[in-house]
Amino acid sequence: MKPTDRVIAQNVAPYAPRVALFGNCYQPEKSAAAAAVLSALQVLEADLWIEEEFAAFLQKHIGSLLPPHNIILCNQPVQADLALSLGGDGTFLRTASRVGASGAPILGINTGHLGFLADAMPDEAADVLQEWAEGRYTIEERSLIAVRAEGTPLQGSPFALNEVAVLKHDNSSLINILTHIGTDLLTDYAADGLIVSTPTGSTGYSLSTGGPIIAPVSHSFCLSAVAPHSLSIRPVIVNDDVEITLHVRSRTGSFLLSIDGRSETLAANTTIRLRRADHTVRVMKIRHPNFYDTLRAKMHWGTRFQ
Repeated sequence: MKPTDRVIAQNVAPYAPRVALFGNCYQPEKSAAAAAVLSALQVLEADLWIEEEFAAFLQKHIGSLLPPHNIILCNQPVQADLALSLGGDGTFLRTASRVGASGAPILGINTGHLGFLADAMPDEAADVLQEWAEGRYTIEERSLIAVRAEGTPLQGSPFALNEVAVLKHDNSSLINILTHIGTDLLTDYAADGLIVSTPTGSTGYSLSTGGPIIAPVSHSFCLSAVAPHSLSIRPVIVNDDVEITLHVRSRTGSFLLSIDGRSETLAANTTIRLRRADHTVRVMKIRHPNFYDTLRAKMHWGTRFQ
Protein backbone atom coordinates (compact mmCIF):
# COMPACT_ATOMS: atom_id res chain seq x y z
CA MET A 1 0.00 0.00 0.00
CA LYS A 2 1.29 3.46 -0.87
CA PRO A 3 1.57 6.13 1.82
CA THR A 4 -1.59 8.26 2.21
CA ASP A 5 -3.83 5.62 0.58
CA ARG A 6 -7.14 5.40 2.41
CA VAL A 7 -8.60 2.12 3.62
CA ILE A 8 -11.95 1.37 5.21
CA ALA A 9 -11.96 -0.44 8.56
CA GLN A 10 -13.50 -3.88 8.40
CA ASN A 11 -13.20 -5.17 11.97
CA VAL A 12 -14.69 -3.80 15.16
CA ALA A 13 -12.58 -3.12 18.21
CA PRO A 14 -12.11 -5.94 20.73
CA TYR A 15 -14.32 -6.14 23.83
CA ALA A 16 -11.60 -4.57 26.00
CA PRO A 17 -9.84 -2.22 23.58
CA ARG A 18 -6.38 -0.93 24.47
CA VAL A 19 -6.31 2.86 24.20
CA ALA A 20 -3.23 5.04 24.67
CA LEU A 21 -4.09 8.60 25.70
CA PHE A 22 -1.83 11.60 25.00
CA GLY A 23 -2.68 15.20 25.75
CA ASN A 24 -1.76 18.84 26.14
CA CYS A 25 -0.52 19.52 29.69
CA TYR A 26 -0.57 23.32 29.46
CA GLN A 27 -4.28 24.15 29.20
CA PRO A 28 -6.02 23.55 32.56
CA GLU A 29 -9.09 25.32 31.20
CA LYS A 30 -9.51 22.47 28.70
CA SER A 31 -9.68 19.76 31.41
CA ALA A 32 -13.43 19.40 30.81
CA ALA A 33 -12.57 18.00 27.37
CA ALA A 34 -10.37 15.36 29.00
CA ALA A 35 -13.21 14.50 31.36
CA ALA A 36 -15.55 13.92 28.41
CA VAL A 37 -13.03 11.61 26.74
CA LEU A 38 -12.41 9.65 29.95
CA SER A 39 -16.14 9.19 30.48
CA ALA A 40 -16.55 7.85 26.94
CA LEU A 41 -13.65 5.42 27.43
CA GLN A 42 -15.18 4.14 30.67
CA VAL A 43 -18.38 3.29 28.79
CA LEU A 44 -16.28 1.23 26.35
CA GLU A 45 -14.49 -0.47 29.30
CA ALA A 46 -11.18 0.30 27.63
CA ASP A 47 -7.79 -0.65 29.05
CA LEU A 48 -6.36 2.83 29.34
CA TRP A 49 -2.68 3.69 28.96
CA ILE A 50 -1.71 7.27 29.74
CA GLU A 51 1.68 8.91 29.31
CA GLU A 52 3.00 9.84 32.75
CA GLU A 53 3.17 13.63 32.27
CA PHE A 54 -0.42 13.78 31.05
CA ALA A 55 -1.56 11.42 33.81
CA ALA A 56 -0.10 13.81 36.42
CA PHE A 57 -1.93 16.70 34.71
CA LEU A 58 -5.23 14.78 34.80
CA GLN A 59 -4.73 13.76 38.42
CA LYS A 60 -4.25 17.40 39.40
CA HIS A 61 -7.23 18.83 37.53
CA ILE A 62 -9.83 16.04 37.29
CA GLY A 63 -8.48 13.37 39.63
CA SER A 64 -11.91 12.28 40.81
CA LEU A 65 -12.87 11.33 37.25
CA LEU A 66 -9.90 9.04 36.64
CA PRO A 67 -11.01 5.40 36.74
CA PRO A 68 -9.51 3.61 39.76
CA HIS A 69 -8.31 0.63 37.71
CA ASN A 70 -6.92 -0.43 34.33
CA ILE A 71 -4.62 2.60 33.91
CA ILE A 72 -1.06 1.85 32.85
CA LEU A 73 1.37 4.74 32.84
CA CYS A 74 3.52 4.65 29.74
CA ASN A 75 6.56 6.58 28.62
CA GLN A 76 7.56 4.15 25.89
CA PRO A 77 5.84 3.25 22.59
CA VAL A 78 2.97 0.87 23.28
CA GLN A 79 1.03 -1.62 21.19
CA ALA A 80 -2.46 -0.13 21.34
CA ASP A 81 -5.64 -0.53 19.34
CA LEU A 82 -6.05 3.25 19.32
CA ALA A 83 -3.92 6.27 20.20
CA LEU A 84 -6.00 9.26 21.27
CA SER A 85 -4.48 12.73 20.88
CA LEU A 86 -6.26 15.33 23.01
CA GLY A 87 -5.05 18.81 21.99
CA GLY A 88 -4.04 20.59 18.80
CA ASP A 89 -1.77 19.65 15.91
CA GLY A 90 1.31 19.96 18.15
CA THR A 91 -0.06 17.28 20.48
CA PHE A 92 -0.92 15.13 17.46
CA LEU A 93 2.66 15.37 16.17
CA ARG A 94 4.04 14.38 19.57
CA THR A 95 1.61 11.45 19.67
CA ALA A 96 2.80 10.33 16.24
CA SER A 97 6.43 10.36 17.42
CA ARG A 98 5.50 8.22 20.43
CA VAL A 99 3.42 5.76 18.41
CA GLY A 100 6.34 5.30 16.01
CA ALA A 101 6.16 2.28 13.74
CA SER A 102 3.73 0.36 15.97
CA GLY A 103 0.88 0.89 13.48
CA ALA A 104 -1.62 2.13 16.08
CA PRO A 105 -4.13 4.48 14.41
CA ILE A 106 -4.30 7.99 15.86
CA LEU A 107 -7.58 9.80 16.47
CA GLY A 108 -7.29 13.51 17.22
CA ILE A 109 -9.73 15.27 19.55
CA ASN A 110 -9.20 18.98 18.92
CA THR A 111 -8.87 21.37 21.88
CA GLY A 112 -6.46 23.64 20.00
CA HIS A 113 -6.98 26.25 17.30
CA LEU A 114 -6.78 25.28 13.63
CA GLY A 115 -6.39 21.54 14.13
CA PHE A 116 -5.94 20.13 10.60
CA LEU A 117 -4.96 16.71 11.97
CA ALA A 118 -7.59 16.41 14.69
CA ASP A 119 -10.86 14.92 13.45
CA ALA A 120 -13.41 15.58 16.20
CA MET A 121 -14.35 18.07 18.89
CA PRO A 122 -14.54 17.20 22.62
CA ASP A 123 -18.36 17.22 22.69
CA GLU A 124 -18.27 14.53 19.98
CA ALA A 125 -15.96 12.22 21.95
CA ALA A 126 -18.62 9.74 23.08
CA ASP A 127 -20.09 9.40 19.59
CA VAL A 128 -16.80 9.08 17.69
CA LEU A 129 -15.39 6.54 20.13
CA GLN A 130 -18.56 4.47 19.80
CA GLU A 131 -18.25 4.62 16.01
CA TRP A 132 -14.61 3.54 16.32
CA ALA A 133 -15.63 0.58 18.51
CA GLU A 134 -18.18 -0.41 15.84
CA GLY A 135 -15.58 -0.17 13.05
CA ARG A 136 -17.15 2.84 11.31
CA TYR A 137 -14.12 4.89 10.34
CA THR A 138 -11.50 5.31 7.65
CA ILE A 139 -7.71 5.23 7.92
CA GLU A 140 -5.35 7.48 5.97
CA GLU A 141 -1.75 6.34 5.64
CA ARG A 142 0.38 9.51 5.96
CA SER A 143 4.01 9.50 4.85
CA LEU A 144 6.90 10.50 7.10
CA ILE A 145 10.34 11.96 6.46
CA ALA A 146 13.24 9.94 7.84
CA VAL A 147 16.11 12.18 8.94
CA ARG A 148 19.82 11.35 9.21
CA ALA A 149 22.60 13.75 10.20
CA GLU A 150 25.95 12.42 9.04
CA GLY A 151 28.35 11.91 11.92
CA THR A 152 25.85 13.15 14.51
CA PRO A 153 23.35 10.98 16.43
CA LEU A 154 20.02 12.80 16.76
CA GLN A 155 18.63 13.20 20.26
CA GLY A 156 14.95 12.72 19.51
CA SER A 157 12.82 10.74 17.07
CA PRO A 158 14.34 10.92 13.54
CA PHE A 159 10.94 10.97 11.82
CA ALA A 160 8.77 13.93 10.80
CA LEU A 161 5.07 13.79 9.97
CA ASN A 162 4.90 17.51 9.12
CA GLU A 163 8.30 18.89 8.21
CA VAL A 164 12.03 19.08 8.70
CA ALA A 165 13.53 22.56 8.87
CA VAL A 166 17.11 23.81 9.00
CA LEU A 167 17.27 27.32 10.45
CA LYS A 168 19.85 29.93 11.38
CA HIS A 169 20.94 29.99 15.02
CA ASP A 170 21.11 33.12 17.21
CA ASN A 171 22.45 35.45 14.56
CA SER A 172 21.21 37.80 11.87
CA SER A 173 23.48 36.22 9.25
CA LEU A 174 21.98 33.97 6.59
CA ILE A 175 22.90 30.32 6.36
CA ASN A 176 23.79 28.50 3.14
CA ILE A 177 22.13 25.19 2.32
CA LEU A 178 23.62 23.30 -0.62
CA THR A 179 20.70 21.15 -1.76
CA HIS A 180 20.74 18.02 -3.96
CA ILE A 181 17.71 16.03 -5.15
CA GLY A 182 19.12 12.56 -5.60
CA THR A 183 22.43 13.19 -7.37
CA ASP A 184 21.22 16.40 -9.03
CA LEU A 185 22.06 19.83 -7.67
CA LEU A 186 18.97 21.95 -7.00
CA THR A 187 20.57 25.13 -5.65
CA ASP A 188 22.67 26.65 -2.89
CA TYR A 189 20.07 28.45 -0.77
CA ALA A 190 21.10 31.62 1.07
CA ALA A 191 18.26 32.16 3.51
CA ASP A 192 17.14 32.16 7.12
CA GLY A 193 16.33 28.50 6.61
CA LEU A 194 14.76 25.78 4.50
CA ILE A 195 11.63 23.71 5.15
CA VAL A 196 11.11 20.25 3.65
CA SER A 197 7.50 19.24 4.24
CA THR A 198 5.29 16.24 3.60
CA PRO A 199 1.80 16.71 2.14
CA THR A 200 0.51 16.54 5.72
CA GLY A 201 2.86 19.38 6.70
CA SER A 202 1.94 21.55 3.73
CA THR A 203 -0.74 23.26 5.86
CA GLY A 204 1.76 23.99 8.65
CA TYR A 205 5.06 25.88 8.75
CA SER A 206 5.53 25.51 4.99
CA LEU A 207 2.24 27.32 4.30
CA SER A 208 3.37 30.32 6.35
CA THR A 209 6.40 30.76 4.07
CA GLY A 210 4.31 30.74 0.90
CA GLY A 211 4.39 27.01 0.22
CA PRO A 212 1.45 25.33 -1.59
CA ILE A 213 -1.28 23.24 0.01
CA ILE A 214 -0.76 19.62 -1.08
CA ALA A 215 -3.43 16.92 -0.90
CA PRO A 216 -2.51 14.06 1.47
CA VAL A 217 -2.75 11.53 -1.38
CA SER A 218 0.15 13.23 -3.19
CA HIS A 219 3.43 11.32 -2.96
CA SER A 220 5.70 14.32 -2.72
CA PHE A 221 7.95 16.59 -0.67
CA CYS A 222 7.92 20.39 -0.82
CA LEU A 223 11.04 22.53 -0.33
CA SER A 224 10.28 26.10 0.84
CA ALA A 225 12.97 28.63 1.74
CA VAL A 226 12.53 30.86 4.80
CA ALA A 227 13.22 34.51 3.88
CA PRO A 228 15.55 33.72 0.95
CA HIS A 229 18.14 36.30 -0.10
CA SER A 230 17.01 36.02 -3.74
CA LEU A 231 13.46 37.05 -4.69
CA SER A 232 13.50 34.51 -7.54
CA ILE A 233 13.54 31.57 -5.10
CA ARG A 234 10.20 29.77 -5.03
CA PRO A 235 8.89 26.52 -3.44
CA VAL A 236 9.76 23.31 -5.29
CA ILE A 237 7.78 20.05 -5.20
CA VAL A 238 9.58 16.75 -5.84
CA ASN A 239 8.60 13.09 -5.79
CA ASP A 240 9.03 11.47 -2.37
CA ASP A 241 10.97 8.50 -3.74
CA VAL A 242 14.20 10.54 -3.89
CA GLU A 243 16.80 11.32 -1.23
CA ILE A 244 17.25 15.01 -0.42
CA THR A 245 20.72 16.03 0.74
CA LEU A 246 21.31 19.30 2.60
CA HIS A 247 24.84 20.52 3.38
CA VAL A 248 24.55 23.43 5.79
CA ARG A 249 27.13 26.18 6.25
CA SER A 250 26.85 28.95 8.85
CA ARG A 251 29.03 31.85 9.97
CA THR A 252 28.15 31.15 13.60
CA GLY A 253 29.46 27.59 13.41
CA SER A 254 26.05 26.04 14.15
CA PHE A 255 22.44 25.85 12.99
CA LEU A 256 19.10 24.51 14.21
CA LEU A 257 17.57 21.26 12.96
CA SER A 258 13.84 21.12 13.67
CA ILE A 259 11.88 17.87 13.25
CA ASP A 260 8.16 18.54 13.72
CA GLY A 261 9.08 21.41 16.03
CA ARG A 262 11.59 19.39 18.11
CA SER A 263 14.79 21.41 17.71
CA GLU A 264 18.44 20.65 18.37
CA THR A 265 21.68 22.44 17.56
CA LEU A 266 24.08 20.92 15.03
CA ALA A 267 27.54 22.00 13.93
CA ALA A 268 27.98 23.85 10.65
CA ASN A 269 29.09 21.76 7.66
CA THR A 270 26.89 18.89 8.82
CA THR A 271 25.14 17.04 5.99
CA ILE A 272 21.46 16.16 6.48
CA ARG A 273 19.89 13.35 4.45
CA LEU A 274 16.12 13.11 4.07
CA ARG A 275 14.04 10.32 2.56
CA ARG A 276 10.57 8.84 2.84
CA ALA A 277 10.35 6.61 5.91
CA ASP A 278 9.63 2.91 5.57
CA HIS A 279 6.57 3.17 7.83
CA THR A 280 3.59 5.52 7.84
CA VAL A 281 1.38 7.19 10.42
CA ARG A 282 -2.19 5.90 10.37
CA VAL A 283 -4.57 8.85 10.82
CA MET A 284 -8.13 7.95 11.76
CA LYS A 285 -11.01 9.87 10.18
CA ILE A 286 -14.57 9.61 11.45
CA ARG A 287 -16.15 13.05 11.27
CA HIS A 288 -14.15 14.62 8.42
CA PRO A 289 -12.93 11.97 5.95
CA ASN A 290 -12.83 14.40 3.00
CA PHE A 291 -9.66 16.56 2.92
CA TYR A 292 -11.26 19.29 0.82
CA ASP A 293 -14.20 19.63 3.24
CA THR A 294 -11.67 20.00 6.05
CA LEU A 295 -9.70 22.55 4.05
CA ARG A 296 -12.74 24.73 3.39
CA ALA A 297 -13.80 24.57 7.03
CA LYS A 298 -10.38 25.28 8.56
CA MET A 299 -9.40 28.00 6.08
CA HIS A 300 -12.90 29.56 6.05
CA TRP A 301 -12.99 29.50 2.25
CA GLY A 302 -16.30 30.75 0.94
CA THR A 303 -17.21 32.34 4.29
CA ARG A 304 -18.62 35.83 4.21
CA PHE A 305 -17.46 37.94 7.12
CA GLN A 306 -19.72 40.74 8.35
